[in-house]
Amino acid sequence: MTQTLKTYSPIDNSLYVERNYANKDEIEAALLKAKQAQQEWKLSSFSTREKHCHAAIDYLITNNEAIGEEICWQMGRPIRYAKNELKGLEERGRYMIEKARDSLADVHIPEKLRFIRYIKREPLGLVFIIAPWNFPLLTAINTIIPALMAGNTVVLKHSAQTPLVAERFAQAFKAASLPDGVFQYLHLTHEDTKLCIQSPLVDAVTFTGSVAAGAEIEQIAAGRFIPVGLELGGKDPAYVRADADVDQAVAIVIDGAFFNSGQSCCGIERIYVHQSIYEEFVAKAVDLVKHYQLGRSDDPKTTLGPMVRSSAADFVREQIKEAVEMGAVAHIDPSEFPLSKEGTPYLAPQVLTKVNHKMRIMTEESFGPVVGIMPVSGDEEAIELMNDSDYGLSAAVFTKDISAGVAVGERLNTGTFFINRCDYLDPSLAWTGVKKSGRGCSLSTLGYDYLTRPKSFHIKMSDDE
Repeated sequence: MTQTLKTYSPIDNSLYVERNYANKDEIEAALLKAKQAQQEWKLSSFSTREKHCHAAIDYLITNNEAIGEEICWQMGRPIRYAKNELKGLEERGRYMIEKARDSLADVHIPEKLRFIRYIKREPLGLVFIIAPWNFPLLTAINTIIPALMAGNTVVLKHSAQTPLVAERFAQAFKAASLPDGVFQYLHLTHEDTKLCIQSPLVDAVTFTGSVAAGAEIEQIAAGRFIPVGLELGGKDPAYVRADADVDQAVAIVIDGAFFNSGQSCCGIERIYVHQSIYEEFVAKAVDLVKHYQLGRSDDPKTTLGPMVRSSAADFVREQIKEAVEMGAVAHIDPSEFPLSKEGTPYLAPQVLTKVNHKMRIMTEESFGPVVGIMPVSGDEEAIELMNDSDYGLSAAVFTKDISAGVAVGERLNTGTFFINRCDYLDPSLAWTGVKKSGRGCSLSTLGYDYLTRPKSFHIKMSDDE
C-alpha cells in the first residue's frame, strides 16, 4: 500500500496537503539522475549558473502572494508576515550568486622557479538538503543557491510540515530552464531519508533542525566520510547593559523572542538585564507582550499565530508550569488570550521572572512564545550566564558603548554576535554555531568552502621550457 504524506494545518487541524511518498525506485532514479546531471553542470559557466539561479528567484518573487498564503496554512505564520520571507530569500540568494565567482576562484600560489602551483575549488557532487518548516524558504535557500553556483546538483527533502515549499522550488527552477536533474525534490519517510544519507550517490548532506535529529544524522553518515553540515538548536541570550536605550532594547528583544511564535533558530530565549534598569525593562516588556494578538494565522489582524502543532505548544506549557512550580513568576494571564487552550497549538505568550539556570526554561530550547528575564550586576555576571549553555548559535548585547559591547562579544561562545539587534541573518556574514548548535557554515564567501573541496595542482615545467 502506498504511504502518503499528510500535512495538517495548525490553523484548524484540517488536512491541507496530501502527497505520495517517493518509492524506492523513484528515489534511486532521482539520485542517479542528479549524479549524472552533475557531470555536465560542473562544467557550466558562471554566467549560465547565474542566469538560471536569478531566474528561479524571479519566479518565486513573482508568486509571493500565493507562496505566503501556503506558508501561513502549512506552518501557522500570520499572513501579515508570511509573505516577507521572500524578501529575505531574495537578499540571501542574490548575494550568494553575486559572490560565487570570487568565492570559487582558483587560489594562485606565488611563483616558484620552474613550477606552477594553484588550488581549485571543486564541487562536492550531489548535495542532499534536509530543510525545516520554521523558515522553510530561508533555511533552504542558504544551501540551494550556493550549492548550485558551486557546480553541485541538489536533491531537497523538505519538512513534512511544508512540502509545498519543495514543490515551489522545483517550479521555480523549471521556469528558469535549469537542466534536467540539477535540482530535484523528494517527499520522503524517515526511513527513506536515512537510505538517501547512506546512498553512495550522495556526496554531502546539510541539515537544519533539532540536536537529536542532528546526532542521528551524524550516526547514519558515520563511515561514509562525506561532509555533513548541521545547523541545530539554540538557547540564544540577550544582555541589556545599564547604558542601553531601554525602549529600543525592549522593542527589538521582544520581537526577537516572539516573532514566528518563538519558533526561530536564533530567536531570543533568555534575557539578562542590568539590575539598575531591570524593573523598567520588565514592565515595558510585559506591556508590549500583552499587546500581541493571538489568533488564526489567516486573519490579517493576528500578530501571534498558533505553534506548528499541539505537541510543540504542550511542551512549552510544561516548561512554563515547571518553572512556576520552582518559583518563577508568570506575568501574562493566559485568560487574556482566549484562543490559548491546552491540547491545541494556540499558546498565550509568556514572560517569566524570578528564573534561574536550574530551570529548563533557561537552559533547554523552548522554541515557543516564552522568555525568561534575569537581573545581573554587570558584564562579568552576564557573560558567565550567557556562556552557561549547551548551545551557541547567536547572542546579543544592547548598549550605547560599542567598545564595551564588543569586549563582551569577544568572550561569548557563539557563532554570531549582535550589538543592538538580534534574530537576523546577514548573508555577507558566516552563519555557524558552536557546541550543540552544530557545525559547518552557510552564507558569506566562507559558505562556499563547505560546498566544495580543494584540489591542488603542482606542475613542474619541462627542462625545455
